[in-house]
Amino acid sequence: MKKAGSTTAKRRLLSGNEAIALGAWEAGVRYAAAYPGTPSTEILPALAQYAGVKAEWSSNEKTALDSVIGASFAGGRALAVMKHVGVNVAADSLMSLSYTGVGAGLVLVSADDPGAFSSQNEQDNRHYARFGKFPCLEPSDSQEAKDFTAFAFELSERFDTPVMVRSTTRVSHSKSPVEVSMPEEPRQWETLPPFEREPHKYVMIPAHARRRHPEVEKRMEALADYAESCPLNRVVWGDKRVGVISDGMAYQYVREVFAGFSFLKLGLVHPLPEQMIQDFASEVDTLVVVEELDPFIEEQIRALGLDVIGKGDTAEVFPTTGELTLARVRRAALQAGLPVEEEAEAPRETAVDLSIPARPPALCPGCPHRSVYFNLRKLKLLVSGDIGCYAIGVLPPFEEMDMLISMGASIGMAHGAKQAGCPDDVVATIGDSTFFHTGLPELANTIYNQGSTCTLILDNRTTAMTGGQEHPGTGVTLQGEPGYQIDIEAVVQAMGVEDLWVVDALDVEGVEEAIREAVAVDDRPSVVYVRGECVFVPGYQRRPVAMVDQEVCNGCGFCFRVGCPAILKSEEVDERTGRPKAKIDPLLCTGCTVCLQVCPRSAIYQTEEQEA
Repeated sequence: MKKAGSTTAKRRLLSGNEAIALGAWEAGVRYAAAYPGTPSTEILPALAQYAGVKAEWSSNEKTALDSVIGASFAGGRALAVMKHVGVNVAADSLMSLSYTGVGAGLVLVSADDPGAFSSQNEQDNRHYARFGKFPCLEPSDSQEAKDFTAFAFELSERFDTPVMVRSTTRVSHSKSPVEVSMPEEPRQWETLPPFEREPHKYVMIPAHARRRHPEVEKRMEALADYAESCPLNRVVWGDKRVGVISDGMAYQYVREVFAGFSFLKLGLVHPLPEQMIQDFASEVDTLVVVEELDPFIEEQIRALGLDVIGKGDTAEVFPTTGELTLARVRRAALQAGLPVEEEAEAPRETAVDLSIPARPPALCPGCPHRSVYFNLRKLKLLVSGDIGCYAIGVLPPFEEMDMLISMGASIGMAHGAKQAGCPDDVVATIGDSTFFHTGLPELANTIYNQGSTCTLILDNRTTAMTGGQEHPGTGVTLQGEPGYQIDIEAVVQAMGVEDLWVVDALDVEGVEEAIREAVAVDDRPSVVYVRGECVFVPGYQRRPVAMVDQEVCNGCGFCFRVGCPAILKSEEVDERTGRPKAKIDPLLCTGCTVCLQVCPRSAIYQTEEQEA
């Protein structure tokens, strides 16, 4: 890479995700790949805006990491991005990557989700670094997110290792000032040299793996020595009655709660600087560890023979579950008898009685999944669900989802239930992006093993749950270039599914008929392919809004069963039934007509049709 001549320095307010993208670009990343997943999603779109970077959405996290590995082996710095559960998908390749080492620098960003704000678990991915024997860095704000990401590439090449940068939801989405040095001239790339063929290093057959394992152990020894002087680990001396060891976002909280005391701030969280920790502990009266989720650091410190107040070996002090907050850290410290100050009482304000209604998650007005779950509830089927907007089907008014584990698992769970002899009619629901993610092999497994699962593929033309990203079925790449649009219908037929129904998602009766017929096929796999655009897909055509004829409506409430936020209870009560009549908010209505189709009294109509 040829460095640009001069740079312009300035401060910008960036989220942690934006800062990670900037740090990767400043480090000279050529190629980046990811599968979208909150809280990591914004990193790749931010990186894709920088010149000279090829950034791609991958079909799943393993595919992303595999692609990044190839780029690294070929000599280009490369970045893989995923949320914490995505690392589970990529783990097969990640463990072997630790053995091979890298070509050019390779960094894996794992965005963990303490509190499970948008995830099915709270796993702490620092364990992957220890399990896989590679370094892990953990920034605590946006400036560190940028700096640590750039530093990770240097570390990767220096020690011939993949490097994990662990972010968390709060770091990923919080904004703070970042020093930015932007080159005034466009970046110029040198042509990569011919591939350096090293099969003993890069080809992990058993004989090569056995030779590489000792190299991994030597690398960890060298990294452990380096950790003692790593600039990302630093001591801030203060009152030595209490010494606090912390990392990541937790450091921001302890810096305020334990203001004035001493701190060992860890940026390199694996391997730990054991001598530095022991020296720090010897200088303070009471040693405290505050970290988010598992006692990852604490357990290793206890193994050094040091007494520490943390999550506790018998009684928990700082919580192991949920996201840490300033209040939670302060409350735990006070309950443990540590010399921290009570939070200053805020000035009393005049209490205002606000009646704010609860806002549970709901499918958006016009969502193409609505008719599917309306009918699944009507048909009282056992539903094996998946990760996507349609997971909301487990909530009222549908309450029609019985199993959900991980991306792509719905088809496998439904297949296993039927193979084990489950007497119920079982259907699997899976979205289009999730189908490409890990649904394909599960459907192949069902077909191969002569299963009898009915699969509903809900194609809304986007990866909707994470904000509308492209995928192999949309025909557009992350950087806005036209790509090949894979036809799900053709793929399903090519896999050998003979019983396939293709139906419009907004045809309530058609969806019901297709599901009934598909479920009736009890000796082989069947698929119902339900197509309908997400309302947030660019170019989505809104239809004439719906209205309720108050003279005809009798308050039966049937329209409320479709769970549309645009359908409300009016102030008018039907004299015969004593129930409130329905009304429709014209600002929310998209004119999808699902409510028209389910209303038993034809009390709902579209405005233009009425005028005609």
